[in-house]
Amino acid sequence: MGRVKISVLMAVYNTDFRFTKRAIDSVMNQDIQDFELIIIDDGSTNYSEEILSYVKAHEDHIVYIRHSNRGQSISINRGVLNSIGEYITILDSDDEYKPHHLRSCLNEVKEFDLICSTTETVVDSIDDYYVPDKNDQTQLIHLDNSILFGTLFGRREVFEQIHFKTGFAADADFYERAGERFRVSRVNLRTYIYYRNIPSSICATVKKQYQSTDN
Repeated sequence: MGRVKISVLMAVYNTDFRFTKRAIDSVMNQDIQDFELIIIDDGSTNYSEEILSYVKAHEDHIVYIRHSNRGQSISINRGVLNSIGEYITILDSDDEYKPHHLRSCLNEVKEFDLICSTTETVVDSIDDYYVPDKNDQTQLIHLDNSILFGTLFGRREVFEQIHFKTGFAADADFYERAGERFRVSRVNLRTYIYYRNIPSSICATVKKQYQSTDN
């Protein structure tokens, strides 16, 4: 296969299919179409038939991979191995892109090897703007000061040479290790829509655990 400009990697695990479909549609509706979407099904048990049917309808753009449950980091690493894009980025299965997200990232990354961006965040309360600090999970930091899987966008050699580790804040760890070898930058785009009002998200779960401990 010839190379595409961008590989979008999306790990899914038992996400409500309404959200997964929304995420997929946001990629399909980008104002540039030189991309592939690689969906890595991390052992989901709730909607394999639904997602396969939808993938088939878009098979000119979508690659579907399935393995036993291994976690987001290992799933994304496998997606990198199966990608052909000049650039690589990530989309969480319960989030979405604005229609100009990929084009905006391409414009911002020109002087760098890897960028991360701010998000347009959907919340139920002000508290949802805060997530556990990777250095001290009993403390909270604002999302604008954190690194999120979905806002990482960079040249494929970054993702080939730096692999995601398992565990909390794997995205921030990846960004910091990449910064030791590549040109990295934070940018203010807000073209990635991050849904923080989903109680089952990893950040929400960890946050609840520490709030419970404090109480």
